[in-house]
Amino acid sequence: MEQLFSLSIAMMAGLLMSRIAKVLKLPAVTAYLVGGILIGPYVLGQLGIRGMGFISGENVKEYAIFCDVALGFIAFDIGNEFRLSQLRSIGKQATVIAFTQALSATILVDAAMIGLHFMMPDVMSISMALVLGAIATATAPAATLMVVRQYKAKGPLTSILLPIVALDDAIGLVVFAVSCGVANALESGTISIVSVLVQPLLEVVLSLLLGSLMGWLLTIAERYFESNSRRLSIIITFVLFTVALSMLKFEVGGIEIGFSSLLVCMMLGTIFCNICDFSEDMMARADKWTAPLFVLFFVLSGAELELGVFRNIAIVGIGVTYIIFRSFGKWLGAFAGANWMKCSDTIRKYLGITLLPQAGVALGMSMTVTETMGEPGRLIRNITLFSVLIYELAGPLLTKISLMKAGEISPRPEIVKTPNQK
Repeated sequence: MEQLFSLSIAMMAGLLMSRIAKVLKLPAVTAYLVGGILIGPYVLGQLGIRGMGFISGENVKEYAIFCDVALGFIAFDIGNEFRLSQLRSIGKQATVIAFTQALSATILVDAAMIGLHFMMPDVMSISMALVLGAIATATAPAATLMVVRQYKAKGPLTSILLPIVALDDAIGLVVFAVSCGVANALESGTISIVSVLVQPLLEVVLSLLLGSLMGWLLTIAERYFESNSRRLSIIITFVLFTVALSMLKFEVGGIEIGFSSLLVCMMLGTIFCNICDFSEDMMARADKWTAPLFVLFFVLSGAELELGVFRNIAIVGIGVTYIIFRSFGKWLGAFAGANWMKCSDTIRKYLGITLLPQAGVALGMSMTVTETMGEPGRLIRNITLFSVLIYELAGPLLTKISLMKAGEISPRPEIVKTPNQK
């Protein structure tokens, strides 16, 4: 009963805040996040009443399964952006820009953090600087997708944005694994080729293979049903099953094998959309089914944000530096890549700003280093939490503004009532 109370309050908080956001002309994503903060441990949770809010971070994590499932559906939806008909025209551009913006953010954040190391070596180490630079690659696909959906954005910028966000996660996983391998080598004094190169490449390749297999099986399964409701049920079943499979980890020959749920589910959606004749209609139906799940996902994400990081001046200072250099790196890399690919002036100018949101993937990376690096890992985690808090609140609004400036969000026409209408 307590869990149901918490979930209903979370949904209600998000929906009520979305009404306020509509008046203020803010994206719904921002409203859901603020709703989560209000019912989280630092506001309503302070009352200590379980079921009427989230009283601690551990209490929020009890509902992590909803976030895992929501991210699976988000990745599945993004896979829809990789239709071969579309990739023939923008595939090369998206790939090049994805690499330039991710690596530019990494290089600039690395440089800034290494500079801080020489200013305060007791706080920032070289290994921490490398890890933070790798985390800088990650962009939040969920926030970006929700803004595009809410405002029905359509145009060249939107078309190239979603594939880049999807590719960004694959690039980020490899850069993060390599950077962590180098960071661990600096700490221990020994370099492991397996951890630096083999494991990250295996994770990406195996994730794509697993997603491809599940996408093929989903398409076959769909052909045995003619009812749209049953076909939708099959999609939901396969996404849930795929998320579960992507959580498996095992060891072969001393090498730990794991998967990225985002990449697996993205590939599931990509294969399904390219080989299933009626995929477009089914994706539209799935979008409507997942809407409440996404509201819950963002409210829980807001409740998980730790406002306590503001108490530490060092974290705030490093966090601000990280935000400035990552933001500039994303914009500069996107601009340079778009210029190289001879994209339109609109894409060159606004694409980088739409790539600023950062959340789940970055938090997952920071959690990994918390478990492997001890105290430095906890500092990295807090810096990431600070930046995510800022990016998640400001990022969706900046994405909306950029898409509006690019002319890809059309203002809603005003409804003019006739004298006969009440």
